[in-house]
Amino acid sequence: MISLEWKFHEKRMRMFKKYTQMIRDEFKGYNQKKMKKDFLAGLTVAAVALPLALAFGVSSGATAAAGMITAIIAGIVIGSLSGGFYQISGPTGAMAAILMSIAAVHGMQGILLATFLAGIFLLLAGILRLGSLTSFIPSPVITGFTSGIAIIIALGQLDNFFGVRSEGHNLIEKISSYRSLGFDLSIPTTVMSILVVLGLVFFPKKWNAMIPASLVMIILATLATVVFQLPVATVGKIPTSIFSDTRLELGSLQLSAFQDILVPSISIAMLGMIESLLCGASAGRMTGKPLDSNQELVAQGIGNLILPFFGGVPATAAIARTSVVIKSGAQTRLAGIFHAVFLLLSMLLLSPVMSKIPMPALAGVLVVTAWRMNEWSVIKEFFQKRFHTALCLFFLTMVATVIFDLSLAIVLGVLAGCLFFIAKSAVITINVEEVDWSRMGLVPTDCTENWVVVYLSGPLFFMSSERLKQTLLQLETKSGVVFSMRGVPSIDSTALDILEEFCLAAEGRGQQVQFAALQPEVEKMIRTIQGNQEKEYHFSVAEFLQTVHVAEQ
Repeated sequence: MISLEWKFHEKRMRMFKKYTQMIRDEFKGYNQKKMKKDFLAGLTVAAVALPLALAFGVSSGATAAAGMITAIIAGIVIGSLSGGFYQISGPTGAMAAILMSIAAVHGMQGILLATFLAGIFLLLAGILRLGSLTSFIPSPVITGFTSGIAIIIALGQLDNFFGVRSEGHNLIEKISSYRSLGFDLSIPTTVMSILVVLGLVFFPKKWNAMIPASLVMIILATLATVVFQLPVATVGKIPTSIFSDTRLELGSLQLSAFQDILVPSISIAMLGMIESLLCGASAGRMTGKPLDSNQELVAQGIGNLILPFFGGVPATAAIARTSVVIKSGAQTRLAGIFHAVFLLLSMLLLSPVMSKIPMPALAGVLVVTAWRMNEWSVIKEFFQKRFHTALCLFFLTMVATVIFDLSLAIVLGVLAGCLFFIAKSAVITINVEEVDWSRMGLVPTDCTENWVVVYLSGPLFFMSSERLKQTLLQLETKSGVVFSMRGVPSIDSTALDILEEFCLAAEGRGQQVQFAALQPEVEKMIRTIQGNQEKEYHFSVAEFLQTVHVAEQ
């Protein structure tokens, strides 16, 4: 026990030393010029983050204020501890998609508790150095769950987009409820939503570099709502404090609450890990400075542990905001902290204005965000190049994400990927050819007639064992059999047993059996069935046949 505690402490100390060294390297030669770049980059990304924080706060089943609090606290805490100076964390659309169903079943306290538990899981994952786990998830699975989340976000905004009402604990139930509740859309709400979407789609790119389109559309929609007193739902009261009225209170929770929220919290932790590390990998390529994945998980864990006590929702690194801060010239993690300070000032000074923001405007922003979340270039490549396996994994994960939840969708996607891999690995090539002695310039003798060479290619394991067995049955009448194993990278015990049975039966029939062109690992396995550890195997089939012919002369 003491040994385990010491190892755990040692890991923490190593991570701390690595982090402090990273900070020293990052701020080496820091000056006023670099600070100005960080300041401007922080201001730019804050303009992008403001409408998204409000929108994702609402779409998560919480409030716009919760989204703002999350962006502020995450920007300061996670930004300070991050494994890469460029990472900008906050509420995201993917996370909002998960939180919708949690909010419907467990309410805001359920979201807060799930965030807290997810923080613990992420912190442990970082300390245990599990930052490389996401590399085991196939890319079509990630593309599929991203598209599934995009569908959940877009369809989850139907109420706010059209001014209708739905009921249910998940997306399927909510959409089904329209049959009983009706779908009486509000004209002012629908028109505003459509105009915001069109404005975002056709907003000039050269203007977008100066001011984000989403911010412009929200400002215009808010002005229209106030000036024309439009009958549309608005965000409502935004508190002038980073401490929400609804915060996590661990003392008032029962043990059953932890049990009920355990699975959703694992989903949040998994998504937080995947989003943050994928974001870091992409940003690392952009900057040429790779992300410290384990430190990033520690940062995400600590941030999400703290957030519920302010009333925030789960945070994770966001690729859109991260790419903006990089392109804006950020030099250090101070850019992310500046962005959080600007958001805090806007919350304290502009809360009366933000409370007037119309919900249809946020719905329009979220619908366009959902559309742009899809990895369209990757999906297009799947279809153009007819990657059938990738398409199957993509659609399976996408549908599972919409119908079930993220955790199950990823598990199903990974399992399906493994099954596809096993199925492809089971396809071995077996060619049986009669030995043509004349082609080798040799004259066959009575003993060397009726010899065959079995050319094997592919891994020999239990999935390919039946085909191997059927092939060997056809070789029982041959005088000699040579197995060419150059194309066999590995062999398992099932296939080895089949070869051993064949060798033993061949010995009883007086049939010669030899293996040639063995790879090192396969040779070790074959020696176990032939019983002669000193036996030398020939480099090629031709070399062995020459030896046999000479011996029979």
